[in-house]
Amino acid sequence: MQASRLAVLTRPAGRNEALAERLRAQGWETLALPALRIVPLVPQPLPRPADYDVVVFVSGNAVRHYFSSLAQTPGTPVWPAATAAAVVGEASAAALRAVPRWPAGAVLLQPAEGASQDSEALWEVLRARPASRRVLIVRGTEGRDWLAEQLAGQGVQVDICAVYARQPETWSPGALARLHEAARDGQAAHWLITSAESLQAVTRQLEQAGLQAWFAACPGVTVHPRLADLWRRYAADTIGHDEASRAMVQISMPADEALARAFPQQN
Repeated sequence: MQASRLAVLTRPAGRNEALAERLRAQGWETLALPALRIVPLVPQPLPRPADYDVVVFVSGNAVRHYFSSLAQTPGTPVWPAATAAAVVGEASAAALRAVPRWPAGAVLLQPAEGASQDSEALWEVLRARPASRRVLIVRGTEGRDWLAEQLAGQGVQVDICAVYARQPETWSPGALARLHEAARDGQAAHWLITSAESLQAVTRQLEQAGLQAWFAACPGVTVHPRLADLWRRYAADTIGHDEASRAMVQISMPADEALARAFPQQN
């Protein structure tokens, strides 16, 4: 007999298993449906950290793919003591600390605990420091330019280094059949969506499957108020404001422990 509650996890492959285990312990049936796949890129030439005052990593993927490329560079440099690293959240900070060549005493800048994990919070940290001359932002091929614009507006030379691309995944017929079953049975799945690109990829596949109205009425969890607003606008445009307002979108910190708490507990 299937569980009465269905959680659909849409982070990239390899990022859903630990959360799924927590949710299953809480009585959820889980379905991992990555919205996007991460495709590594190797910039040529790869920017060296010693050429910058600060290197900003926008995600754990940015950390992993940059250092993977750096490790393959002839004469692999040690992270310079004069260069600070900066991240928007704890997941990226943990990815940095997991890098084998990451020095224990390196300067790591990030928003304070409890602050929003976004570019705006990191900007407050950066602007409180002595002015930087050169900043490298390591990210995917697409992303917000807001932080780069703030830095450039202060006279900082900003370089962008894309070390991965995000491409839409294609869900299997079996996975889509499970969603159709839930929609047919009136079962409202609880969705986890963690980026605007993921939301776009998810809704595109659901529209192709004719499931957009069902999805728009489903509750979910996300990691930023801006994304929650996008999600609510999509739902309102799809099924109307009154109907969409009944589906709650919960905002959570991105760590698995916090995400698991954001899913409703068993009564």
